[in-house]
Amino acid sequence: MLWIKAFHLISMVAWFAGLFYLPRLFVYHSTATDIISIERFKVMERKLYSFIMRIAMLLTVFFGLWLLAAHWPIYKTAGWMHAKLFLVVILLGYHHVCGRYVRQFAENNNQHTERFYRIFNEVPAVLLILIIILAVVRPF
Repeated sequence: MLWIKAFHLISMVAWFAGLFYLPRLFVYHSTATDIISIERFKVMERKLYSFIMRIAMLLTVFFGLWLLAAHWPIYKTAGWMHAKLFLVVILLGYHHVCGRYVRQFAENNNQHTERFYRIFNEVPAVLLILIIILAVVRPF
């Protein structure tokens, strides 16, 4: 099981790297005015989301479900795990919202300001802190 946990953590780190970087690209993309920069951001966002973040997210969920199933008798009554899973569901939603923004930028249909993306960029950091605290401290 330690190998599964290691792969879960490795894929989670890769996923969060993307979740931290993609919204930062949105900040820069939303202020770009020249065609070369705009097209470059579109390529970067699409590749990051499709080839790194999506795969890392799927592996994180796969290994997480494997660990959850292996220890279900313990986790089914653990309040901290229920809270963690709730935050992971929110994180999955955030991931998919990022995908929607990638598509909007690709279609030259950005609907948000640089300020919005700067605030949006902070969401995964807050979720990461809460998820790590729940997984390590197990407060309830």
